[in-house]
Amino acid sequence: MSPATPSERRTVLLVDDDHNLRLANRRVLERARLDVLEAATGRDALRVLHERRPSCVVLDIGLPDIDGWTVLERIRDVSEIPVLILSGRALEEDKIRGLQQGADDYLCKPHSGGEFVARVHALLRRAPRDSEPPRSIYTDSLLMMDPSAHKVTVAEREVSLTPIEFRLLYALATHAGQVLSPAQLLELAWHDPTAIGPDRVKFALLRLRRKIDADANCTIPIDAVRSLGYRYTSPHLPEHLAGAAT
Repeated sequence: MSPATPSERRTVLLVDDDHNLRLANRRVLERARLDVLEAATGRDALRVLHERRPSCVVLDIGLPDIDGWTVLERIRDVSEIPVLILSGRALEEDKIRGLQQGADDYLCKPHSGGEFVARVHALLRRAPRDSEPPRSIYTDSLLMMDPSAHKVTVAEREVSLTPIEFRLLYALATHAGQVLSPAQLLELAWHDPTAIGPDRVKFALLRLRRKIDADANCTIPIDAVRSLGYRYTSPHLPEHLAGAAT
């Protein structure tokens, strides 16, 4: 295999206050032909994220200034960049918390270099989001979604959604009445053909429901269908699917 050209190389931001571990992980990633940025604190991580726009973040939780949970929350306020939590905390509740707050994957220390690289590559395999074709406005008697304006109203109240939350709701709404599997939703909302991490769908839907409940004082009709997936039930058949947004 020929070396990747500069335009093809992807950049990973390593966030960990352990210098030796950062160095070891850096070497593993560089051997996998990935470029690496480093940050030893949460504030440095947010600065580098803003200035350098990496392709993926590997985030430790136990940072010396602001903890990794806060860093993850601030990342998700402004970006849908893939985030892998790499932590010595192996309790199930920590893994659940990470996924609930928007991490894409969670790997416990100590870890093998091979598994670490495989998980990073899985996150980097997502299709570029700026290649999406124009999509139609969706409306029914409860919900209106305008992809070109990234605007959502539920019960005539505007709701602020992240890009992934928007794509997740749009995928369900435009397939109203159909059950979509976690793998289908990972492809439609995350552009992740590998379908790694189906729990991301469950926790993203929890966040989506809570946000709509808070902003619109309304419950969105999305049901979990056991062993199959999720279904949006339109209050009525869609009133229209307008022409492609401009």
